[in-house]
Amino acid sequence: MTPDDSAPETGHDPPGDILVPDRSRPRRSRFGIFRFLGATAAVALAGARVTRRGRGFWYRMLRKPSFNPPARAFGPVWTALYGLMSWSAYRIWRLPDSPERTHALRIWRAQLALNALWSPLFFGKHAPRAALLDLAAMTTAIVAYIKIAAKLDRLAGALMAPYLGWVGFAGILNGAIIRRNRAWI
Repeated sequence: MTPDDSAPETGHDPPGDILVPDRSRPRRSRFGIFRFLGATAAVALAGARVTRRGRGFWYRMLRKPSFNPPARAFGPVWTALYGLMSWSAYRIWRLPDSPERTHALRIWRAQLALNALWSPLFFGKHAPRAALLDLAAMTTAIVAYIKIAAKLDRLAGALMAPYLGWVGFAGILNGAIIRRNRAWI
């Protein structure tokens, strides 16, 4: 009789110190979080580079609303949001393979790609209208991701709520800039 044969057929854990691997879940490394942190960091660094170059004369001349946050607020806010986004995707990635999991991760990647487009549109091309359309598409993708993620892992969906709020605020700010500068943008 082998150690595996000694486990009773009751559906419970085997007795003593016999360890039977749980094969119902795929083996995914806890270090997988770094793939999501790396993706969001790449988007953040590219966006920061475009933003720094684009905050020149054109941006300074824009009439901005009174609720426009100071430049120093964006770094800490985005750092926290990218961390939450990464954690959310990591929680979904750790789940057993399923069509819903795959779909959620595809939508997460789509919203990240849309996120990566905003700074080049707004600051790089000086195209706030196109940037606002990007924000609308991004919002749609974030909402879709939250709905699917929350069905798979409630916390994963909730982790994206601050990001959705910030993107909504960014849309209001982007729209206000368009309205205040309609004559020349």
